[in-house]
Amino acid sequence: MPHTKDVGGENEPATRGTLLVISGPSGVGKSTIVEALKERRPFEFSVSVTTRAARQGEVDGVDYRFVDEEAFDGLVAGHELLEWARYGGNRYGTPAAALVAHLESGRDVLLDIENWGARQVKESYPEAVTVFIVPPTMEELERRLKGRGDTNPTAIVQRLAAAAEQIADASEHYDAVVVGDRVERATDEIMRILAAHEEGSNVR
Repeated sequence: MPHTKDVGGENEPATRGTLLVISGPSGVGKSTIVEALKERRPFEFSVSVTTRAARQGEVDGVDYRFVDEEAFDGLVAGHELLEWARYGGNRYGTPAAALVAHLESGRDVLLDIENWGARQVKESYPEAVTVFIVPPTMEELERRLKGRGDTNPTAIVQRLAAAAEQIADASEHYDAVVVGDRVERATDEIMRILAAHEEGSNVR
């Protein structure tokens, strides 16, 4: 259904916000695109919950909500997570209550999550707009991985293999696939996708 934003008179009821889900392989430039999107539109950024230990400089409740395995089990059992998955031996999830509250109050929410999580979100909240960022080429993705310090040959091969699997999955399970060649161009395209969704058009 259309998600037109309330920009009119004070007597108009607030409309439901838009949930935008962004995914993409490691090294594709997803975080830079997410930051550019937040400059274009006042998205709420959902704070994920995780069982991994906080890294130096990370703040509980800001970067993540850090919990132990037992607490995470309780969130899953209580159906308090919109989606969750295990990565690298740790679990990550999206708390549902705060996200739904933002959407119900008319605020847009942006999620930066992996493929399996995005699929769960789409099943639970079909109105979500899911966008997958792909590299211009796999050669360019390899160059970017090396450029950010991933110099271990085995790690790079593993990341490229994982990226190939994610990309193969994307065309079937995402509303749109956007090439992450240039940040401004990719951001423009995602904003057009959002506009089409909110006008009730097919974003594919």
